[in-house]
Amino acid sequence: MRWDGQKIDAGEGDALPGLDLRTLPGLVRSVRTPDFAGVTFHEVLSRTALNRVPDASAVPFRWTVNPMRGCLHACTYCLDPSTSILMADGRQRALADLRVGDQIVGTRLVGRSRRYVATEVLGRIESVKPAYRVRLADGTEIIASGEHRFLTERGWKHVTGPLHGALQRPYLTGNDSLMGFGRGIVDGAWDPRESHDDYRRGYLAGMIRGDGTMLRRTYRRRPGAADDVTTFRLALADVEALDRSRDYLEHFGVATHRRPFTAATPTRRALDAIFTSRAANVERILDLIELPDDPPCAWHAGFLSGAFDAEGGCSGGVVRISNEDETYLAAVEAAFASLDVETVREGPDPIGVQQVRLRGGRPVVRQFFAAVQPAITRTLQVVGRAVESTADLRVVEIEPLGAPVPLLDITTGTGDFVANGVIAHNCFARGTHRYLDLDAGKDFDTQIVVKTNVAEVLRAEVARRSWAREHVALGTNTDPYQRPEGRYTLMPGIIEALAGSGTPLSVLTKGTLLRRDLPLLAAASHDVPVSLAVSIAVLDDDLQQQLEPGTPNARARLSLVRAIRDVGLPVHVMVAPVLPWLTDSTDHLDGLLGAIADAGAQRATVMALHLRPGAREWFLAWLGRERPDLVAGYGRVYRGGSYAHADYRGWLEARVRPLLAKHGLARASTDDGGVRWGPGEAATHAVAAQLQPSLF
Repeated sequence: MRWDGQKIDAGEGDALPGLDLRTLPGLVRSVRTPDFAGVTFHEVLSRTALNRVPDASAVPFRWTVNPMRGCLHACTYCLDPSTSILMADGRQRALADLRVGDQIVGTRLVGRSRRYVATEVLGRIESVKPAYRVRLADGTEIIASGEHRFLTERGWKHVTGPLHGALQRPYLTGNDSLMGFGRGIVDGAWDPRESHDDYRRGYLAGMIRGDGTMLRRTYRRRPGAADDVTTFRLALADVEALDRSRDYLEHFGVATHRRPFTAATPTRRALDAIFTSRAANVERILDLIELPDDPPCAWHAGFLSGAFDAEGGCSGGVVRISNEDETYLAAVEAAFASLDVETVREGPDPIGVQQVRLRGGRPVVRQFFAAVQPAITRTLQVVGRAVESTADLRVVEIEPLGAPVPLLDITTGTGDFVANGVIAHNCFARGTHRYLDLDAGKDFDTQIVVKTNVAEVLRAEVARRSWAREHVALGTNTDPYQRPEGRYTLMPGIIEALAGSGTPLSVLTKGTLLRRDLPLLAAASHDVPVSLAVSIAVLDDDLQQQLEPGTPNARARLSLVRAIRDVGLPVHVMVAPVLPWLTDSTDHLDGLLGAIADAGAQRATVMALHLRPGAREWFLAWLGRERPDLVAGYGRVYRGGSYAHADYRGWLEARVRPLLAKHGLARASTDDGGVRWGPGEAATHAVAAQLQPSLF
């Protein structure tokens, strides 16, 4: 790695065993902590703190300080390993059993509608941390870390969090309802992959009694001589159910043969069948499909699974199981009753067929599928359907579990997944880390380089006689008030070193942790020019959390603006990045600038999205998943590279200029048409362009 400017001798510091300092120059130790699960902090002793900006750069400042490399605005969100995850084929699988590459269900905004879509598991993260049991009104339970976020009717919310202070974040309360279909009777569901003979017997009874054929015939070959022939046959168009039936029979010692039964026609699918003509096998099958007097829950679940595969259907969100045999229909009703769901009997039709219909709408239908796990997956899929929450998913209790427990998280292509029937967020890598020869995606979130001695080194550098006390900009690469700053507390020493030497400084952040240092910054402003800028780009919480997962929302940042004004400091707001077709409407910009003015900001700068390498790849991948209808338009706007085309920038400036004037946020102009910047404002304006990639 290119950490040459921070290089120390291998004998200095206390490295962890097994690390080769020759390949990681400057490394003191690598640290992992449950508070930042899935993240490694590489603590280094830096030889320099001041970074000189290349002369070719157009920014109006020459010096920066970056206490960290990498960004941790996104939390690691974790769930209990037994949590049921909805697969793309409609089945459920435990979170612990998921692997990279598995196809599961996530969601995507299509216009104003959120829909279920197939997505891929991109990574797994293990952690040990405190957990909470979240109980919903329909009986759904889910165990998650306090940082985990769920989609509610009012946007993404963490399980827990402080309502006020530097670490403020939206969290679940009894006034929230989650989105999804809930789990309900999934608790106690039987996984057909498990070795549970009651479930297998129930499935065979539901399947074979519903759609199997038993033939008993006697053939007289000559006077006084007869042959008894017994045959079992099961013919199905859905090979999934046929394969499961054959596997279950084999488990109980019944071998069958499989061969084509009927060919496809223009109106019917082809049928395959399994056969056996051995009398012992047929007798064994008859024994297996007997209806028990008092069957256990697993048998009931298996029976409903087999009955649905044999005689069931789901149309218009309604599950029905049909048959003409009263004994069979009564067994279906009893099995439904064992799962505590309501049914109604319909029919008979002209040929004597009756139907048992499941009542309760789509939420109960999803719960039924999750509980009994039919083999025929085409009936299970939700991909393409709108996210509708008609189940009662109100939060009724959030119970802390006490001691830390093992938890898991996954990274997905959509940034979310369906866990125990509700929509859960996950962490997603973003930005760029290539200047350290680290991965441009996940490493940026999970491999954080911390210059633990940055304040001491800076203090020595600004005390030199050669130091000209030029303006220093903080926030040029990664946000100085990202979450690890709460652990390492590097910024107070940096502020004191700069102010104590008479060096002007500016800070640009979207982290509300800045509140902690406001008294220190206010005191510093009596000695040197201090400029503070807050980045606020999106009012819509849902869109903001997709683009900036884990960061404070607009309300929290506006509260930070008020806090800055309350201590007497001027504050400049960067409305950056503005996203073409997503956040560049007059209504959105007018509402955002009005809120910024109400919070007490004196100036605002509006800047279009800047797609530098690293940020560009991440954002365009996100756009392709979430808004494929905009991909072509972005191709035109950014056809010249990282910057929006001049025509778009001119159009945006024309739209914004009257809005800035309307809300009193316009910058003063000089007589020659130039911009008159206040102390430090030129630096914070330029920093916005540098900071934009970490917004993603």
